[in-house]
Amino acid sequence: MGRVSMAAVAARAGVSGQTVSRVVNESPRVDPATRERVERAMAELGYRPHRAARALRTGRSQTIGLVVTTLATVGNSRMLQATADAAAERGYALTLVTAAAGEVGEAFERLADQGVDGAIVLNEASALLPAQRPSGLHLVAVDAPEESDLVVVHSDHAGGAAAATAHLLGLGHSTVHHLAGPADSFAASEREHGWRETLQAAGAAIPDVVRGDWSPESGHSAADALAAASAVFCANDQMALGLLRALAESGRRVPDDVAVVGFDDVPDAANYRPPLTTIRQDFPALAHRAVALLVGDIEGEAVARASVVPTTLVERSSAR
Repeated sequence: MGRVSMAAVAARAGVSGQTVSRVVNESPRVDPATRERVERAMAELGYRPHRAARALRTGRSQTIGLVVTTLATVGNSRMLQATADAAAERGYALTLVTAAAGEVGEAFERLADQGVDGAIVLNEASALLPAQRPSGLHLVAVDAPEESDLVVVHSDHAGGAAAATAHLLGLGHSTVHHLAGPADSFAASEREHGWRETLQAAGAAIPDVVRGDWSPESGHSAADALAAASAVFCANDQMALGLLRALAESGRRVPDDVAVVGFDDVPDAANYRPPLTTIRQDFPALAHRAVALLVGDIEGEAVARASVVPTTLVERSSAR
């Protein structure tokens, strides 16, 4: 099947080709009813605007970049998919660039060479921005401090951690141990802060933090350091999975001997043994907000400098 033409859309919608062009280019000179009719015709015919031609008209490539240090974590891979979907809904293509620590500047150079209109910097890459920030490139950082001069969006990590800790205290545990993420991670530090503040407010003892690297292997290795714990809040589900395996191997029952709560609500969390109580991050909402902020900035709109996406406690059998 050949490419659907603008003339075909105009004929289906009963409007002129010029009106279709105005809708494609988001001109305000189209009344809402006509715009809706044209957009419905586009959807029915499967019309896709010619990206190169539109770039010539608007001076924009309709492409945004995504910079990430790793896709090994489930959260990052889910954000990649959600960001691609959100960008497509806005009519933008997505270009992925991975960057090792210290190489974010090179990632920006590669994106600049491809002529992207802007970029979203995901998770741990955001910590590497200050010295390597490009000029003239619209940026949104996911999981960066709000006091930075970037446009940032992040989940309510501290609030989610507080909810997890309060849930475990509410089950009768005298304190809650914490299996934290990397020390240089914004998300991990926010989750640790929420955990610590909740224990302090409750007058509970604050155990030493046990630190992992987000991987199930680090959760498994942390079991010995958590031998005295009756309740553990893990900074992500993957570390919680490793901890659950180690506890089972040592004969410690969950939740009877040790209650465990994770963070993220990865797709398999409900299928762990036992099913994992966790804090759900809304990755689609996070990605949609990041894309909306970036596209708004690219297109000259006034955008909020910081946005926080709520998290939710999901109760399952690992902490009942």
